Amino acid sequence: MEKRRSGPARPANAWWGGAIWLAACGLAGAQAYPADGTADPLPDALQGVGQTECLGVQVPLDLALVASDGRPVTLADCFDGKLPVILTLNYSNCPRLCSLQLNGLFAGLENLDYDLGAKYRMITVSIDPEEPPARAEATKQKYLAAYGRRGAEQAWHCLVGREAEIRKLADVVGFAYVCVPDTRPKQYAHAAVTVFCTPEGKVSRYLYGIEFAPKDLRLALLEAGEGKIGTPMEQVLLFCFAYDPQSGSYTLQAFRIMQGGALLTLMILGGVLAAFWRREWKRSHRRAGKGAGP
Repeated sequence: MEKRRSGPARPANAWWGGAIWLAACGLAGAQAYPADGTADPLPDALQGVGQTECLGVQVPLDLALVASDGRPVTLADCFDGKLPVILTLNYSNCPRLCSLQLNGLFAGLENLDYDLGAKYRMITVSIDPEEPPARAEATKQKYLAAYGRRGAEQAWHCLVGREAEIRKLADVVGFAYVCVPDTRPKQYAHAAVTVFCTPEGKVSRYLYGIEFAPKDLRLALLEAGEGKIGTPMEQVLLFCFAYDPQSGSYTLQAFRIMQGGALLTLMILGGVLAAFWRREWKRSHRRAGKGAGP
């Protein structure tokens, strides 16, 4: 399991989502950078907010939660062992950031020719233990109406649960959030993080922010799918791109392209040489056959 704490090289990925939320509510502004290049301490409301990348960790499939239709479920019920899964931790009463994240995610998914339910599944777990299933269902139906593709309703699981279960999942995937004091209804400071899981429930990739390029979504799903989705050409495309933690997206890798080009050249050269040797072998056998005549 690879654990990587979001560091100063990309402050936006670690806590900027919470800062946006707080700034929108008038509770705090963005982090200030003095002339000497050092960063001021995070506001008290943001202490403990961030994301630790836990690549390869297994999500707790036995976690008991409640579906938005009121049914008791476990996380295992939301994985089918065939399709990759997009996991988000949000809550319906979030005043801004959760809506921005889900709006951006579905905007990216709408521009993707992968259908929710056919190529991937999705799980959204509310981090608010007071959120009732009916509230989660209303959020689900709002986004499904905008998405408008068949089969999506059965493939997107909006779940609520108790504090202990929510915290267990958040801790496993490295999602650190805090309840903002003296807010009613309760509000939470958190980052905008979208987690991609393999069909078996292991964390494969994290994407940050509130805007998602279809290319990044496609490659993250291909990577999480472990070869179970996507065409052969798309698998080749995944080979040419690699996730860049500094930019938070997939970038074209010149070295990989050179590797692929070299491999293709060797294959072509090998084919030419094989054809040449086969032709020469046939010629030598024909000459040997003529020389053995009466």
